[in-house]
Amino acid sequence: MSSRPSKPFKACIRCKALVKPEESQCPICGSSDFTFEWSGMVIVLDPKRSRVAKLLGIDKPGRYALKVGV
Repeated sequence: MSSRPSKPFKACIRCKALVKPEESQCPICGSSDFTFEWSGMVIVLDPKRSRVAKLLGIDKPGRYALKVGV
């Protein structure tokens, strides 16, 4: 059995940003609390012009999970 997680990203529990598993700190909010239990993904390129970003409360460009389970 492999020790590598099945998902290529882990999600920040605080802001839902998706980061690579080797990251130790979230580049969006600075948190160090992550989970591999997440689903759905949205990529925000321009949060100021994106209706989806406004709806989700995202103010920085990046890759985000839609749902994060703890």
